[in-house]
Amino acid sequence: MPYLLKSEPDKYSYDDLLRDGETTWDGIKNNQALIYLRNMKKGEKLVIYHSNVGKAAIGTASVVSNGTDPDDPKTPIVRIKPGKRLKREKTLDDLRNSPLFTDSLLFRQFRLSVVPITDEQYDWLVHG
Repeated sequence: MPYLLKSEPDKYSYDDLLRDGETTWDGIKNNQALIYLRNMKKGEKLVIYHSNVGKAAIGTASVVSNGTDPDDPKTPIVRIKPGKRLKREKTLDDLRNSPLFTDSLLFRQFRLSVVPITDEQYDWLVHG
């Protein structure tokens, strides 16, 4: 299952991920978002979305590994690596206007920083 990960670009941007080559996706506090992180599997596809500043899907990434914090087994440790920058960023308005996102959690639970998306939504974000 693909996921959309929201990041505030002034704290950690897609360019930071490209520079670092790999990172641990952390700082998540919302219980529902933590469940989604725990369910991620190695190789799953991700879309990185810049929230607050820019408000657009920026690039792709993938899950490298998923484990748990030895000091807190409820806290997932998800490592991700960058894929490619999107040829055309998809803005928040693009997503709102797409029929593919009409019933998406992205708009029903707007504050979630980890959102599962369908394969069709992923393909539209990456190739559409």
